[in-house]
Amino acid sequence: MTSPTLTAPPGAPAASPRRRGIRAGGGMRVAPYVFLAPFMLSFVVFMILPIVVALYTSFFQVKRSGLGFGGDNDSVFVGFDNYVQAFANSAFMDSFGRVLLFGVVQVPIMLALSLLLALLFDSAVVKAKRFFQLAVFLPYAVPSVVAALIWGFLYQPRVSPIVEGLADLGVSVDFLGPGTVLWSIANVAVWSVTGVNMIILFSALQTVPREMYEAARLDGASEFRMAMQIKLPMIYPALMLTTLFSIIGTLQLFNEPMTMRSVTSNISGSYTPNMAIFSATTLGGNINLGSAMAIILGLATFVLSIVVSIMTNRKKGKA
Repeated sequence: MTSPTLTAPPGAPAASPRRRGIRAGGGMRVAPYVFLAPFMLSFVVFMILPIVVALYTSFFQVKRSGLGFGGDNDSVFVGFDNYVQAFANSAFMDSFGRVLLFGVVQVPIMLALSLLLALLFDSAVVKAKRFFQLAVFLPYAVPSVVAALIWGFLYQPRVSPIVEGLADLGVSVDFLGPGTVLWSIANVAVWSVTGVNMIILFSALQTVPREMYEAARLDGASEFRMAMQIKLPMIYPALMLTTLFSIIGTLQLFNEPMTMRSVTSNISGSYTPNMAIFSATTLGGNINLGSAMAIILGLATFVLSIVVSIMTNRKKGKA
């Protein structure tokens, strides 16, 4: 016994495949947005909304009346006055020059070490690769505050085995001096983030087809020549990505110098832009000025990122 089949009445238009797909899979079309909704909500609440609030707050100032004895606190629109005040703040402007100098030295050294380690681990020279990869990556697992405290101890003249060892060799060095403390902080940053950048570059190297290496070896290419002419061009996007992230991290430098303030007086409250914003907002109680400083820092980071991206695309186009 066969079951009857339902057919459309004569003269009725047949449903198109697209309509049948919409009717049958309408729920499937909505499913991606349901899964994306928590992320989008968190992104708006914790990323977009704070930027909007900071931008709005930066155009106002709090005017107090009554000499502080029960008077009113009125928020008054002042336009770009907070931005003018931020640019006139010499300590805030000096902090930008300080982190740029920090980045010019620290970023190339850190990336060179990361790239060198990644190339070594990808070659056939190094044995026990897993162990050494873990050893290089472990410092990244240490919180930056803890890392700064550890290195702060190692920089202390009276208790540091490094300082004592150099003194025995006749070398007198003050890691926390006015002219050296910035590079001591750079050393902490290099020690902390070299491992994670090495992992990114090493992962990119694993995507390079092994057949290219075999063909190069048959042609008589050495490991150094393969690294320079095959590996580096193939992982160029990953190298530029780590460079961009390193530049952004440099402008946002905060934890290391803030923590090391407890062991030296040569780090001021406005040593970096983020520290200057923290001092103006939390210690100075001027949220409006702090918001203007934060917007300036965000714009500087955005512009520098765009410049690096444009330079990267131009070099990639020439290649």
